[in-house]
Amino acid sequence: MSLSGDPGAGRDLCVMTWLLGYVDPLDPSFVAAVLTIAFNPLYWNVVARWEHKTRKLSRAFGSPYLACYSLSVTILLLNFLRSHCFTQAMLSQPKMESLDTPAAYSLGLALLGLGVVLVLSSFFALGFTGTFLGDYFGILKEARVTVFPFNILDNPMYWGSTANYLGWAIISPAPAGAVGSEARQPHGPAPDSAGGPHLHGGPPALHR
Repeated sequence: MSLSGDPGAGRDLCVMTWLLGYVDPLDPSFVAAVLTIAFNPLYWNVVARWEHKTRKLSRAFGSPYLACYSLSVTILLLNFLRSHCFTQAMLSQPKMESLDTPAAYSLGLALLGLGVVLVLSSFFALGFTGTFLGDYFGILKEARVTVFPFNILDNPMYWGSTANYLGWAIISPAPAGAVGSEARQPHGPAPDSAGGPHLHGGPPALHR
């Protein structure tokens, strides 16, 4: 039993300890992947909150839409870099033979498919500015987004992205990817009422 008295917490700790046995933390590719996974949400949260408080980006670009589009370009580029670093880490990290089976490969493909559905459906439900923190720029939805997949999940874009990375880790098969996927899970809404949606766990699209 765990010290906290929660058997579930003890099981989670045992699973993570077991997974860490298959992780080479000194591998440069793994270090790069961890840094990009940690930096990306920090970057867009800090920039978006700064814009919400100062409106300096909107003034610099002469339009909140142009400012939002510009931030989205940097987010996409950082996400491409993160995906590249994650892929390179999966290629160089220790492999688990028990995951190198047709059943595990099929599970990985299923998770990838689920992740793609959640991410794309979230994007189409929110629109471009809704996905890329438009509410921080004063670009608000007419009504709260409640269609699929927001009617079945909180933070579906986060969960979809996590499913994608976990599926790729199983296909690799490198347990280090499961550790990275765990780190990508949402940890609750943004602390202020202007919390942007989906890329950082805030509420799904503020309304007027």
